[in-house]
Amino acid sequence: MTTYLVRHASAGSRDDCDPHDADRTLDESGRFQAEKLAGWLRHEPIDRILTSPYRRCIESVEPLAAELGVRIECVDALREGTGIDSSWELLECVAATTTVLCSHGDVIPDLIRRAQGRGMLVPGKSGCAKGSVWTLQHWDRTTFATGIYTPVPGT
Repeated sequence: MTTYLVRHASAGSRDDCDPHDADRTLDESGRFQAEKLAGWLRHEPIDRILTSPYRRCIESVEPLAAELGVRIECVDALREGTGIDSSWELLECVAATTTVLCSHGDVIPDLIRRAQGRGMLVPGKSGCAKGSVWTLQHWDRTTFATGIYTPVPGT
């Protein structure tokens, strides 16, 4: 089975003073990235799509969910600022299925670091650019054997 860790697509500039930052929507570039993601993953046997409840994450996977006819599930364990133990527990729960998890630039690197610390091989480049995807494969109930980073599918 495969887990796809998606960093939300471009949503303009962050403003830590804005109490409504969780409601920030995708910008034009982000909408393009979301469509590219849907085109890239539409033929995969995806069982579930889980996302942070932040609007920019939901919008990042909406085209994919529509293409596949899969319901989007919002989960707090993918919310920005979530501790590694909560997000890792979620990852462990879904690793036996083919799942998309959409989250933020703080959560995803923490997950990748933990997986690498447990032995996951990352052949090639690493990163966490907006709209990027980590493809994690070969779960053995402890970690994934490989993690492949794709900056922004199709661009």
